[in-house]
Amino acid sequence: MKNPLSPMQLKIGKMKTLCMVPFFRQLPGLARCLFPALLALGLVVSLSACTSSQAAPESTFVLLDGSKTTTADFKGKVTLVNFWATSCVTCVAEMPKLIATHQKYASQGFETVAVAMRYDPPSYVVNFTETRQLPFKVAIDNTGTVAKAWGDVQLTPTTYLVNKRGEIVKQYVGEPDFAALHQLIDKLLAES
Repeated sequence: MKNPLSPMQLKIGKMKTLCMVPFFRQLPGLARCLFPALLALGLVVSLSACTSSQAAPESTFVLLDGSKTTTADFKGKVTLVNFWATSCVTCVAEMPKLIATHQKYASQGFETVAVAMRYDPPSYVVNFTETRQLPFKVAIDNTGTVAKAWGDVQLTPTTYLVNKRGEIVKQYVGEPDFAALHQLIDKLLAES
């Protein structure tokens, strides 16, 4: 059975992509535990649609070396923004695939920014980054401001793919299907 937290690719009428709903974090304990199973079974039908041309929120990312990058710096590049935590098993498991994706496309104008959640101790993030030799930008969101700006991200991993115009074209909650992600990156890199 496919991971119920992987991206929903339901096609209903003119709506192309449906995403996990933000109210998930507000569900009571038992409902929160059952929600992924109900979703996988198709019993949850009240999902909010993601628009394919939503502008990426204006954000400032504070990187591990103290430097900063902003959403404005994404213009002209295809950018993957990944919200993760060192305590997240799925995040740790998908990291080699994020590294491979970054290395495959970096020379073509592709950028990756990994945003550590505010509850992740900075020393853990630094240690993880150094021991895994992450080749991309790593930011620490110690106030939670960035996660809040990007739709109040609570679940990790949550990943956004941003096109060269600075628009979010895809949101993934859970590990993406990397073959499909690579096809989408190829398409976005080919756009002028």
